[in-house]
Amino acid sequence: MRQELLSLPKGLAEEVSRNLVMVARLIDEDPEQAYAYARIALRLASRVAAVREAAGFAAYATQKYSEALAEFRAAKRMTGSVELWPVMADCERGLGRPERALAMAGEPEVQKLDKAGQVEMRLVAAGARRDMGELDAAIVTLQSPELASNSVQPWTARLRYAYADALLAAGREDEAREWFAKTLEADKDGATDASDRLAEIDGVEFVDAAVEADVEDDVDADFEDDEDDEDDEDEDDAEVAAAERASDQAEYYDEDDDEYEPVDEPEVDVTDEIVVIEDDERDKA
Repeated sequence: MRQELLSLPKGLAEEVSRNLVMVARLIDEDPEQAYAYARIALRLASRVAAVREAAGFAAYATQKYSEALAEFRAAKRMTGSVELWPVMADCERGLGRPERALAMAGEPEVQKLDKAGQVEMRLVAAGARRDMGELDAAIVTLQSPELASNSVQPWTARLRYAYADALLAAGREDEAREWFAKTLEADKDGATDASDRLAEIDGVEFVDAAVEADVEDDVDADFEDDEDDEDDEDEDDAEVAAAERASDQAEYYDEDDDEYEPVDEPEVDVTDEIVVIEDDERDKA
């Protein structure tokens, strides 16, 4: 890429290179922003093949498949390289033309690809078969010496993962589990979610420890709130009871006391005989 940029004036080459660096940094984490930088580089140096290729990958990452395909074709014309053939075929899939992707898988360009490119083309062809509902054909397409090999190459994890996923889609769960496990062995960088797929097959459910702690805190907080509410209710009940007692006591006064302080309610024995006061005794009183 630096060699290609030497064809530009120094200041322009530096400006284009800065934008291309940002494309590379952001394309996985923020593809839309990477695409914006790619468009700037493309506007500044559209005649540089490396710029057209970078713009193609940025468009591909944002699922602008028609634009990506046009940029890849332009880069291929400029360089004469077939390196982009598999991703061009995948753009055809993205555009809803899996039959064209399959046709590209049978073109002479595939034979010019290196081993990594041929494996990539096989993955694209299998994906096209699945797009067309041909699961069994997709499984057969992925069966290859590269899949059977015990050596781990940069493409091994992705190839095994695609094979396991196709088996699972075809209802061959036991075989799929075996290949997801093999994928996990080869996937040292965690490029796939093979571990999650294995857990899903085995019925294992993972719980985020942080989320679980938050839930426990919420439960504890609710429990404390309930206890506070109960304490408040108890206090309210006590106040009500005290008020009732005070009200009852207010009906009875010590007549010898000018301040009329409440006294304890006199005990009344309902079994006592009712004393009838004669009229003359009442008058005396």
